[in-house]
Amino acid sequence: MPRITLTNVTKQWGKFIAVNDLSLDIEDGSFITLLGSSGCGKTTTLRMIAGLETPTRGEIRFDDKIMFSSEKNINVPAARREVGFLFQNYALWPHMTVVQNISFGLETLKWKKSDIKARVDEMLRIMKIEPFAQRYPSELSGGQQQRVAIARTLAPRPRVLFMDEPLSNLDAKLRGEMRTELKRLHKDMKSTFIYVTHDQLEAMTLSTKICLMNEGRLQQYAPPLTVYNSPANLFAADFVGNPAMNIIEASAKKQSSSTAELDFLGHKALFTANEPFDLTDGKVSLGIRPEFLPISEHGDLEGNAYSTLPAGMETTVKIKIADQILSSVVFGAIDYETDAKIRFSISGAGILLFDSHSGLLLASGRISIR
Repeated sequence: MPRITLTNVTKQWGKFIAVNDLSLDIEDGSFITLLGSSGCGKTTTLRMIAGLETPTRGEIRFDDKIMFSSEKNINVPAARREVGFLFQNYALWPHMTVVQNISFGLETLKWKKSDIKARVDEMLRIMKIEPFAQRYPSELSGGQQQRVAIARTLAPRPRVLFMDEPLSNLDAKLRGEMRTELKRLHKDMKSTFIYVTHDQLEAMTLSTKICLMNEGRLQQYAPPLTVYNSPANLFAADFVGNPAMNIIEASAKKQSSSTAELDFLGHKALFTANEPFDLTDGKVSLGIRPEFLPISEHGDLEGNAYSTLPAGMETTVKIKIADQILSSVVFGAIDYETDAKIRFSISGAGILLFDSHSGLLLASGRISIR
């Protein structure tokens, strides 16, 4: 499988810049998720790598072979990039059986009949759709159609598989099942997968790396847990995580190379960073994941129950304090009466400090209320 490199890739229509100076290094055999809200440039990026969209400038390489270069006037067509594309609507031929849908591309590529049969049988087995081999798409469920579409796409052994929100048409239960199948399939096939989604749960659970984009610009490119635990900026912190990270405005005064005095929510606290950091005294933003706000009768802070959202295994508790509503996640089913007093703490070494002006992450560490 190829190593894919994007260098300063830009796509522009008139004055509108869809993708702005994007550089990525996609390792061989990785599962990369292009994540972001609608219009952020993720699908355009996918289509440029696949050869379905022509960049305005920049360079795209598969290993050492140039697929596109504005400087060298090279643009290898999609048909010669040996890639597979899985569409949102499956795009199955309605008048063909499952076997015929899977074999169609191989016949177009002039494979031998014996090789076609062997490959189709292999894909039926891998995708667990052998019982449906002679059915037509209209006789299949959404999940079964999705499996057929994946089998058809993988049959020609593409070097890279591109997927543009392939699970968005499925119900929640089936989406969960298909996420499991896709992750297992990636491991078994050892192919490079590039996947577009606006669903952060899909990105977190499937990816080896997340490429988080906003308004055409790369915000962070890192493994899912790195994006979750050490977001590069306030946008990444707020976008990834459900419930969302609590962002609290505070004033800060540097005390030493790794400590600062904070004033927020009507309390003073000492922030102790895990490593030395730079800080200009003034406004900062605290980032606190809901799991770092444990509720207990001995908590350092007090607020009121604004809303309680039990979901069985865990409960999200909305706490109002100093005109701000914070989210806390506790394990198990629990319920509080509206406006009931709640004591809670700030715990853990993963409390984040951001520069309020630039939005960039300054440090991670602990907080002790004074």
